[in-house]
Amino acid sequence: MRLDPDAFPRYTDYDPLVPVWCVTPGEGRCIHRFFDTDPVSPSGRYLAVLRLPREDRLNRPGEAAQVVLIDLQTAEQRVVAETCGWETQLGANLNWGPDDMLYYNQVDTATWTPHAVRLDTKTGQMRRLEGGVYRISPDGRTILSAAPERMRRTQYGYGVVLPDARVPRNRGLAEDDGLYATDTQTGERRLLVSIREVFERAGIAERDYASGECYGFHCKYNPQGDRLLFTMRAYRTDDPQPWNRIAQGLDFWVVTMRPDGSELAVAVGPDQWRKGGHHINWFPDGERLSMNLAIDGERRLDLAEVQADGSGLRPITGLPGSGHPTVHPDGRHILTDTYEREPAAFGDGTVPLRWIDIQAGTERTLVRVNVANPGTAVSSALRVDPHPAWTRDNRHIVFNGFVGGTRRVFIADLGSML
Repeated sequence: MRLDPDAFPRYTDYDPLVPVWCVTPGEGRCIHRFFDTDPVSPSGRYLAVLRLPREDRLNRPGEAAQVVLIDLQTAEQRVVAETCGWETQLGANLNWGPDDMLYYNQVDTATWTPHAVRLDTKTGQMRRLEGGVYRISPDGRTILSAAPERMRRTQYGYGVVLPDARVPRNRGLAEDDGLYATDTQTGERRLLVSIREVFERAGIAERDYASGECYGFHCKYNPQGDRLLFTMRAYRTDDPQPWNRIAQGLDFWVVTMRPDGSELAVAVGPDQWRKGGHHINWFPDGERLSMNLAIDGERRLDLAEVQADGSGLRPITGLPGSGHPTVHPDGRHILTDTYEREPAAFGDGTVPLRWIDIQAGTERTLVRVNVANPGTAVSSALRVDPHPAWTRDNRHIVFNGFVGGTRRVFIADLGSML
C-alpha cells in the first residue's frame, strides 16, 4: 500500500499500540465497506469510501451519497460519483476490481431498479451492469449478490432503499430469488441458485419454512476464488410489510458451494446459530470458515471454525469472540473489533481492536476508538462499527470510528506485530 504517513494526521487517542492515521480528517461522514473487503485499490494508491449525506437518520429512497477516492500519497479527496444505492452499514458496497475498476450499487430512480455500476477511476467512464453488488470475485470477472432491495426485510443497513411498495416479498421458498451472479464483461446477471434450490439440494426440511419467508443476505468468495458462501434468513409473520425482522428473531443458514453452484452444503444451520452467533468469514486457506458462535449453548461467543461442509466445528482459541473477526494468513493471529455493548468493549462508547495470538492464547488492544453515535437513538442501523479490514499487503488495516462528532476512516500499520 502506497500510504504517505506524512500526508495524514496521526491518531493518538488512548495511546495506540501501532501507528494509526486518520485518512478522512476534514468533512467526515465517511465509512469503508466491511471487514472482509480491502477498500484500497489494487494499485495501492487510492482508498474508496462512501460519504453519507447525514448521520442522524436512515436514508430515504432516492437520497444520494458520495463515492469518494482518497489519494494515499497526497491526501486529496475526490468525489467521483453519487449514488442512491446505499445504506448505513455497508454503504454502496464498494468493491475494487482489477486495474482500479470500482464497482458499487446504484438505483435508477425513474424505474426504482437497483443495478451495479463499474467506474473506471482512471478515465471516469461508467458502465451500468445488471443486478446488485455485494462481493466481486478475486479475478474480477463475477459479482455476487443477493437481491439488495429485499435485504431490508430482514435487516436495515446492508442493501439499497426503494419505496416500500417497490420491494418484492418472498412468500414461501422462492424459485425466482436467491444468489445472483453478474458477469462483469457482459454486464448480464443470472440466478446462480434459487432459495428453493438451496433447500432441496442441501436437504433442509422445507415443511418448516414453506409457510414463511426466506431471503438471501451475505455472500463471499474465498481468497482462492474456488468456493463461495451464501447466507439465508427466514421468519414467519402476518405483518403486511415486514421490515428489519432481525429484531424479532430469524433462522440463519450459512451455505457453501463452488462458483458454479455445485458441491452445495450447509456449513452452519439454525440449530447451532440459535445458540448465538454472527459474522462468518473465510479462513485464508479457503477451506474453513471462521465466525463468532456460542458452540456450547451458554450464549458466550467463541471464536470458532468449521469446514465448508459443516464438519469439524470447534473453538479456535479459548478467548471469547466479538465483533468482526478475520484470521491472518500467518495462521497465528486473529484481528477483530467489538460492538459498543459487547462484553469486550470498554463501556464508555469506545471499543478495542483486538489482536489475538492463537498459539499463546493471549490478546492485546491495538487501538481504542470511539464508536458511540447519538444517531443510534433513532435506529441501531446508524451504529458505527470499526469493521477492521486487511489490505492486500496483509500488513495494514482500515477501520471506522466516530471521532470529533462524525464518522471517520483510519489506517493502521501492524508491521511491528507480525
